[in-house]
Amino acid sequence: MGKPITNVVGFDDAPFAHEHFGDVRVVGAVCSRTRLDGVLSGKVRRDGVNATDELIRLVRGKFREHVRAVLLQGIALAGFNVVDIHRLSAELDVPVVVAVRKHPRLHLVEDALRERTRGGARKWKLIQQAGTLEQIGPMWIQRVGLERGEAAALLRATTLHGNLPEPLRLAHLIAGGVTTGQSRGRA
Repeated sequence: MGKPITNVVGFDDAPFAHEHFGDVRVVGAVCSRTRLDGVLSGKVRRDGVNATDELIRLVRGKFREHVRAVLLQGIALAGFNVVDIHRLSAELDVPVVVAVRKHPRLHLVEDALRERTRGGARKWKLIQQAGTLEQIGPMWIQRVGLERGEAAALLRATTLHGNLPEPLRLAHLIAGGVTTGQSRGRA
């Protein structure tokens, strides 16, 4: 295994009110290891189907030559706007890693998708196609386009303090600050 991938973009969505059903801000923090090099910003529809297309559009902008991997804080943005991580990886020609702190209760996710979300069966299929969650250190991940050891090296190379990679931590802070006027809490 060669050097770890260190030029990455981490995406997170902005906070939104439970009753909100429009567009939700999505922020990408472009980092070299743990240094912030740029910020991307777009919008996806709450519980919609445009997250994959929007992330592709954002990464293909100014930073397309810089980004060597995409990190996502969870496989869905803006509620249940599920990202097709295989298509994201294929169209950008970079690996994709979904990272979360806690193993999600997938039976509850499936129930919510199938019973209360438009297009829920298709979205559940995307989650299943993303693969089994694997624990690497304190994080649970799904990955496309890189081996387990490469994913672990990427997480180590982009994590400064704590457990969350800086691109995800910064995306979370920026999204919250821009949307609510101040950043808050753990990513």
